[in-house]
Amino acid sequence: MRLFAAVLPPEDVVRELERMVRELRGLPGAEGLRWTGPAGWHFTLAFYGEVDDGVVPELEERLGRAAGRTPAFGLALSGGGQFGRGKALWAGAEGDLRTMRLLAERAEAAARKAGVEMGEHRRYKAHLTVARGRDAVDVRPYVKALEGFGTRTWTVEELVLVRSHLPRSGVPGEQPRYEAVARRPLGGAG
Repeated sequence: MRLFAAVLPPEDVVRELERMVRELRGLPGAEGLRWTGPAGWHFTLAFYGEVDDGVVPELEERLGRAAGRTPAFGLALSGGGQFGRGKALWAGAEGDLRTMRLLAERAEAAARKAGVEMGEHRRYKAHLTVARGRDAVDVRPYVKALEGFGTRTWTVEELVLVRSHLPRSGVPGEQPRYEAVARRPLGGAG
């Protein structure tokens, strides 16, 4: 099963981002990007890739411990940027990014302890991908448009283990489908 750990924004924040993305899609050249949709918007904490079904229960248990040791924290969508010279356009975050980074590190460590092969460790950068390009695209106008974007601050109260179902139809533009496998409350949450 293809899995990752994530933070999911609340519905009202997703609606604010939808409005912003509609504006971005109206900019020249937007048809050259593959836009992600609201059903897939999340902050990936740790990507696990293919995980053997037999490992999932231990991964869930360890993620529960990691979440329980991490306090709930405030987060908002704010600004944006790019990776790979325009190959990914993202909305950024502001708030308690230190705690979010700690949660990401704990989600990665939980997987390693459960026996999931994690590969090379990279420093965590909070971002929510809104579009991708096959080739490098000049996304500077989009990044500029995102500069003033921001949402209300919400309290992140859970870590979500998500299963990713990759597109299989071959239909251009088809998006992966995401399914919450487990939700683990953060320490001090609800």
